[in-house]
Amino acid sequence: MTDNRDSSSIFRKKISRRSTLKGLGATAAGLVAGPIVAGPGFVRYAQAQSSAPIKIGFQAHRTGIGAAYGRWYEKTTNAAIKAINDAGGITGRPVEIIVEDDGTDPGRGAEVVGKFATQHKVDVAYGTLFSHVVIGSAPVAGEFKLPYFVVSEGHHVASTKLNRYVFQPGITDVKSQIQAMAPWIAANAGKKVCQIFPDFAFGYDHRDYLPPALKAQGADVVAQIAIPPTESSFTKYFPQIPSDTDVIYHVMVGPAVLTFVKELGEFYGSNRPQLFGFIDSLEAVDINSPGLEFLDGSHFWEGAPRYAQADDSDAMKAYRAAVGIDDNGASVDDPKDVSTAAHMFGCWETLYVIKKAMEDAGYKGPEDRAKLVEATEALTEFAEGPEHPQGKKTFNGKIHQCFGIQNISKVEDGKLKVVHKTSIEDGLYEPEGDYTTQAL
Repeated sequence: MTDNRDSSSIFRKKISRRSTLKGLGATAAGLVAGPIVAGPGFVRYAQAQSSAPIKIGFQAHRTGIGAAYGRWYEKTTNAAIKAINDAGGITGRPVEIIVEDDGTDPGRGAEVVGKFATQHKVDVAYGTLFSHVVIGSAPVAGEFKLPYFVVSEGHHVASTKLNRYVFQPGITDVKSQIQAMAPWIAANAGKKVCQIFPDFAFGYDHRDYLPPALKAQGADVVAQIAIPPTESSFTKYFPQIPSDTDVIYHVMVGPAVLTFVKELGEFYGSNRPQLFGFIDSLEAVDINSPGLEFLDGSHFWEGAPRYAQADDSDAMKAYRAAVGIDDNGASVDDPKDVSTAAHMFGCWETLYVIKKAMEDAGYKGPEDRAKLVEATEALTEFAEGPEHPQGKKTFNGKIHQCFGIQNISKVEDGKLKVVHKTSIEDGLYEPEGDYTTQAL
């Protein structure tokens, strides 16, 4: 796990007082002189504050182990911003997205957030997925008092170990997900569970929260196997799985996930324990890829279903059309380009939370960031609909975390079919702290 202080220190060394003042001067000059280039193909002239764009800094995983997620997070972000701008923007102002690649790296992530604050002068930062990048970047957001809305899924925000400027309002966290699904796993998959998880912060949430959740249901974790997220071959880890294992609970990430599931199948053949996977082990991967036949009959967690379901709401259908995925969850332009549907909906929903909070705060500019933080903390519920197509959610302003439903899907005939939906109440837990007690 990355040390927060190290990452923010890296950033502070890279931005001197001189460069910060230089950036301020350049911005001031631009407001007087005319054209400002604000992203590929986007040129605008200085405008009055009331009509100037709301600027959102999108911290994207364009490269590194999170690149597949980053690509679809960016597609979803662009679709949501188009919908928001087509409907009049935020407080009557257009929204502009400024993208910076963090390389799925915590040190670089800290630099990106600092760049958003001092060079791009964004109103908020947004979008980060991988937990070690969030943990490395959050101190810089707090240092610059820059609201930082992440779409990360880890428990790091809700743990209240970050700072008051960090929010996760559009996707549920691992602790809640596990608590909601543990009863189903114990009742339907088996009582003796072996965990396989990535060896970094996101994986540690699974390591820490699954055992007590299963224990409460009369089941046990009999082994825990941590694997580096950059690993390219996995066969050497599988002999560590106890022979009496009923269920292999797997949650891998990164570009080698297809290799992971293929090698797992080769290791066991047809005689395998039950499999329960977080879809992370198969995100952006075609279930019908050669070598994955052994997954038939296994189960996966999904935030939002990859495949269109018979009971999809009109809002979900409209969202899928807007982001450009077909009934199989692949790009409408390329059936081989499989989406990260279980996570990317959080981008769409988070942007609408930002919109709602800005409107509630009467947000005009960076001088209103404290008001924006308080307005976000005051939110309590998001209704299912066009802005929140994945489902209804509640929001706890004390821990800056939302709670929603989870989907358990079964692999049948080369598709994922939802067989169980949890309730919001299934995933609720007592807050571990209170961000609202921190100074702004």
